[in-house]
Amino acid sequence: MNSFEDDTTESGATVPSHERFLQPATDGRRVTVMLAAFEGWNDAGEAASDSLRYLNKLWGGKKVASIDADEYYDFQFTRPSVRRNSAGERKIKWPSTRIYKASAPTAAVDVIFVQGIEPSYKWRAYTAELLLQAETLNVDYVVLVGALLADVPHSRPIPVSTSSDDGPLRERMNLEASQYEGPVGIVGVLSEVALLAGLPTVSLWAAVPHYVAQSPSPKAQLALLHRIEELLQIPLSVHDLAEESDAWERGVDELATEDPEIAAYVRQLEEAKDTADLPEATGESIAREFERYLKRRGQDRP
Repeated sequence: MNSFEDDTTESGATVPSHERFLQPATDGRRVTVMLAAFEGWNDAGEAASDSLRYLNKLWGGKKVASIDADEYYDFQFTRPSVRRNSAGERKIKWPSTRIYKASAPTAAVDVIFVQGIEPSYKWRAYTAELLLQAETLNVDYVVLVGALLADVPHSRPIPVSTSSDDGPLRERMNLEASQYEGPVGIVGVLSEVALLAGLPTVSLWAAVPHYVAQSPSPKAQLALLHRIEELLQIPLSVHDLAEESDAWERGVDELATEDPEIAAYVRQLEEAKDTADLPEATGESIAREFERYLKRRGQDRP
């Protein structure tokens, strides 16, 4: 089956091609998607950057470019670090933005990973340089990945919002435009610049429980990877991360039970979340979640 035709799940339901994120290239070439995440303000629990690191490693991404750190970073704020290499020699590792390329194993899709730290200076020049790399690498779509702290319980599914300011793409995918107003990070700036350059762009944001904001945050990381999986329509093998997510949740459960105030607060968040989700328990939403379950169950089979 062509990877851009309607997909059929194990339950028999199809995903119409007009509702899909990716559309086939008119010249028959492989479609190229840029996935970008940045450590710092846009990366609660490092869930966004960790999700791309995981996927880059999973698909064996190869470094194809980098952006010069001296132009964009304040090293008193984003300090270099000293590490020892395999030979035991001390080496300074400078903050940087690295760009990798990988080919999806089961689809005609190439992925460009942008992994870096939010820059200190010259954001417009920085994003322009990223878009120049996107042009050089024939990028067709951009997916920006972020994570924010929110009043959500760790014991419920981590919410991942998907938005786009690209009108045609938003209509085709039945998405909402972001309603956020206020200070933005490099993810928001890159989103606007990419759209101005004519690149269809989607933003993904995971909501990380603010009372367990430290990294790693494997449950939020897993939620982002599942959303990327749905967007690209490429099955991902995330069994080890799912185990880490379960262990993380059990650990937070244990910590919460040791503090009555935290335990009461978590119950309050759970009740608010469950009440808010009640209107979503329609036949259509239940069927959609069941299809996702069947799809992932199929991936777990040997």
